[in-house]
Amino acid sequence: MTIQIILGVFILLVLIRVVWRYIRHDIRGRELVWWGLFWLAVGAAIATPQTTDVVAQWVGVARGADLLMYVSVLVLFYIVFRLLVHIERIERDITILSRAVALHHPDLSGVAADKTEVKQ
Repeated sequence: MTIQIILGVFILLVLIRVVWRYIRHDIRGRELVWWGLFWLAVGAAIATPQTTDVVAQWVGVARGADLLMYVSVLVLFYIVFRLLVHIERIERDITILSRAVALHHPDLSGVAADKTEVKQ
C-alpha cells in the first residue's frame, strides 16, 4: 500500500509537470493528451494491479507484471528508434547548413579552426 501512495504522488507530480510544459508551450496539445492518458493509465494500473492480470490473460500472458515489462521494452525500443531517426535528420540539416554557410561566407571557414588552436 505504501508503494501505491508513493507512486501515486509521483504520477501526480509528473502530470503537473506535463501540464506546466504545455502552458510554457514546450509541448503541443496532442502531446499533452497522449502523456496525460499514459500517466493516467499508469496510475490506474498502480491503483488496481489486478486489472493488469485480466488484460494479460486476455492477450495470452501469464501475469500482468510480465505484460507491463513486455510493453515497456517495446515502447522504449520504439522511442529509441524515433530519437535516432530524429538525430540523424538534425545532423543532416546541420551538414547542409554548414556547407551553405561555407560556400556563401568563405571568410568564416577558418573561424572554428582558430578557436581550437592553443595559443603559445
